[in-house]
Amino acid sequence: MTKSPPKKALILPGAGARGAYQVGVLKAVAEFLPHRARNPFNVISGASAGAINAAVLASRARNFEAAVVDMLAVWSNFSVNQIYRADALTLLRSSLHWLGTLVTGGVLVPRPEAMLDNKPLRELLARRVSFPRIETALERGYLDALVVTASAYTSARSVSFYQTSEAAKSWRRVRRIGRAQKITLDHLMASAAVPFLFPPVQVGGEFYGDGSMRHQAPLSSAIHLGADRLLVIGVRDEHPDPEPALDATPDSPGIVEVAGYMLDTLFMDGVYADIERVSRINSILEATGQSTIERPGSTLREIDTMLIVPSEDIREIAARHVGELPRALRILLRGMGALNSKGMQFISYLLFESGFTTDLIELGYRDARVAEDEIRAFLYDQPVGTLDAPSYIREQMDV
Repeated sequence: MTKSPPKKALILPGAGARGAYQVGVLKAVAEFLPHRARNPFNVISGASAGAINAAVLASRARNFEAAVVDMLAVWSNFSVNQIYRADALTLLRSSLHWLGTLVTGGVLVPRPEAMLDNKPLRELLARRVSFPRIETALERGYLDALVVTASAYTSARSVSFYQTSEAAKSWRRVRRIGRAQKITLDHLMASAAVPFLFPPVQVGGEFYGDGSMRHQAPLSSAIHLGADRLLVIGVRDEHPDPEPALDATPDSPGIVEVAGYMLDTLFMDGVYADIERVSRINSILEATGQSTIERPGSTLREIDTMLIVPSEDIREIAARHVGELPRALRILLRGMGALNSKGMQFISYLLFESGFTTDLIELGYRDARVAEDEIRAFLYDQPVGTLDAPSYIREQMDV
């Protein structure tokens, strides 16, 4: 009996402006495939900016190269004003609105929904993402499933909305569920609604925020939908920062440094926790000599995971391009103490300017070319390791 080829999934975590790195990796992946090849992934799953990239790929699944070219055209020519309003008048109104709310306790001035107005992003996505094409791609077999994850504020759980051409069983775990639903513009806006920065979005009878907030198992949706080979594109250089001396006198972190730390945690920490879980299950299966273990309500099976992450510190790249931000926004960020080295982590997620995004695309492309042999093995169903990641990451994960 011929063994069926592995089901492959692409996992695109939250990223903000760092999502440009994912596009660079995908540019290289397109070059590893035949000209005009269809999308090579059975399942495409994303959260936050990763969900937007996922939806674009799904809408052009018939021709993976064309989908990537379309993404490159957008990400290479970005400006902040395509994502959120950063003109002086809008920022002044927003600042005064927040001040008025604080001074009056929200009695005379209604509370603002968020710091930034991201209506331009909605307009951009309405133009660039064809949702009927996603349905067509699923019906014609160019893709098995698209997953977009968002965080529900009222029920306090992670909801992975998935659209498939055939019925797929939903799932329910502690604080996370899978829900079959046709993906719309509202799902993408909800998934990318970074807390405090962008306003929540209503989907059905509930408001949702950024998909990374409660997404502690970002690989699970693809696995629930049948994938057994995962390509994960991260957006953080994982070389650890040096630890300070025990007798050092540190400065207390400012609000922007804490915000950058929060975003960094939000977008990437869940990915590594989930990779560790998957790797440990693989180790258990290998030790027992079994290919699967049946459990009530679930089946444990071997999952091959390939992880690609930036080889350079994105904070340093952001520092070279922070001057490209609109002047009014730079003034606001300077007042918040964000324009020094400690603020670059926060800045790097908001720096939707072409100089920065182009550098990240080039970095992603170079990193993927370095891993060409491993990516080709992944794509062409050749044997791969159960965890393919930079050695220093495997050492830190102890799996």
